Amino acid sequence: MELLLEETVPGGGHASLIVKRGQSLRLTDVRGGANVSLMLFNAAEKSERLNLPDTLKCQHTAKLTAGHCLYSDMGRVLAAIVADTCGWHDSLGGVSNAGEVSEKYGAGRYQELRNAFHRNGTDNLLVELGKWNLGLSDLLMTLNLFSRVDVTDAGALNFVSGNSKAGDYVDLYAPMNTLVVLTAIQHPLDPNPEYAPKPVKLALSKADREVAELCRTSCEENVRGFINTDRFFL
Repeated sequence: MELLLEETVPGGGHASLIVKRGQSLRLTDVRGGANVSLMLFNAAEKSERLNLPDTLKCQHTAKLTAGHCLYSDMGRVLAAIVADTCGWHDSLGGVSNAGEVSEKYGAGRYQELRNAFHRNGTDNLLVELGKWNLGLSDLLMTLNLFSRVDVTDAGALNFVSGNSKAGDYVDLYAPMNTLVVLTAIQHPLDPNPEYAPKPVKLALSKADREVAELCRTSCEENVRGFINTDRFFL
């Protein structure tokens, strides 16, 4: 694959970019224990965005990993998980807000901590959404890459520590022009009492359509999802 862009998002940082049709975005956990709260939109029509309930329902799983697709609310594939060394990505836990971060980690003000001040996922994502003329009403579902949350028999959510190791990565192939909005922030269910978000490396590359064949053929629903996506470009 031809590398187009490479950058590191520091722990607590945020970024956004358009991954064009036929490109692949690799996200790498640099130190281990990272969490990336991720949103996806159709770059051409941003009212179309990631729909996690449909994503899980049509593929009969809540454990997202290689071979799975990330669906929009129009039944199109915004991204396909074509490679994954981590093995589990959370679709249930949501994203942190300012009140939760303050209660859990303390005030962490810029006045005392400067660039190490305590950030939260909601505000970070809103900063990036604003760059694309999007706002609070567009802050809907987020996927937490590199994190695992299990559901107990009683229905409680249980964060699994140590799910991602240093060097673990996930590759997202874009079969359509997809706006990716993300923040490298701790998972809201992470039991670590210290504010310590981890960095993540982004690498954007040109990719062969065939890398998504595993995802396209993994179930009948995904075959139809790719057909719906291709029709958008006829």
